[in-house]
Parts: sequence; C-alpha cells; structure tokens
Amino acid sequence: MTKSPRLDLTPASGELFDELLVVMAQRGDRRALERLYERWNVRLIRAARRYCGGDPGGNDAARDLAQECWLAIWKGIKGLRDPSRFRSYAFAVLHRRGADHLRKVVRERGAAAQRALEPEEPLQAPQTESAAINQAFAALPPDQRLAAHLHFAEGLTLREIAEVQSIPEGTAKSRLFHARRKLKAALSPNGLGDLK
Repeated sequence: MTKSPRLDLTPASGELFDELLVVMAQRGDRRALERLYERWNVRLIRAARRYCGGDPGGNDAARDLAQECWLAIWKGIKGLRDPSRFRSYAFAVLHRRGADHLRKVVRERGAAAQRALEPEEPLQAPQTESAAINQAFAALPPDQRLAAHLHFAEGLTLREIAEVQSIPEGTAKSRLFHARRKLKAALSPNGLGDLK
C-alpha cells in the first residue's frame, strides 16, 4: 500500500482540510477517518502525555489514552454539528478521557501506597532544558497542565480552552495565568522566578 503524499498546509487551509475530512467521515468515508488520524494522532499523544504527568516513561500510557480518544472520536464524529470545531471536539474528548485516566491513577496509587507504605523517591534534577520543561509541566495541577498545553503547544484560544474543559472563559484564563506563573517560577535559574 503506498502512502499518499503529505500536504504542507497553512494553518487556515489545514483547518479547512480537517473540516472537509470531518464532513467526509460523517458521510461514512473510512479513508477520511484515517486521514484525520494521521493528521491528529501525534498532537493527541503529545497532549495525552501532559495528562500522564509528562513522564517520559508514560509514553505507553499516553498512547493508550490517545487510542481511547480515537475510539470515542470515531463513535461520536457523526454527532459533531459543526465540522469546523473538530479541534475543540478532539481535545474535549481527550479532556474527558484524561480525567477518567487521572481518577484511575489516583485510585491505583492510593491502593499501592496502602500496600507498600514506602516513602516516595525525591525527584531528580532535570538534565536538559526539555526535561526541565517536562518536569515543570508535570508539577502543575492537571487542569492547569491541560490548559497550558492547549495554549502553548496547540495554540488554542481562551474560548477554545474553556470549551474543551467545559468551564467559563474566565476560569480558563485563571488556569492559564496560574500555570504560566508556576512554569516561570519552576524554570527560572533560582527556582523562584521574577515573582514578587
């Protein structure tokens, strides 16, 4: 099977192409679903890593979470009323599945803590700038982590973040403000940032 050539699209034409793919998928075009998957899977995995704590060892968990999202997207895509909202729809599915994932992780950790009663190992200092960023993101509360990822990595607007997280726009703005502040403090050379 030969792969179709990759199209280099501008952001606006990319959104229109996604919209076309959604309409085609809603009409039963299986290849359109495959193209959406090809275009969006890496982004969903990247966002899912944030839900999994940004832990490099969590790549399998992030892929599993993204796969769960795709199953929900494929089942629900016909119900998407506005095909131009696919980006928000996909990240909203990730938000719901990610919240389920976090609840499961919290339950498992609680059960493991009761069994083991061992103290947690201290975090090691990051060895690279990328590791420092991942560690700073991992330290954020889950809702702030997702808001920051959607804004900084995916370029979503406050309105879109609010829609994804099913919250008022002011709450999205607050989450992003606090996440930015905590990231700045965590990534400053002395760990305190320029915050006063």
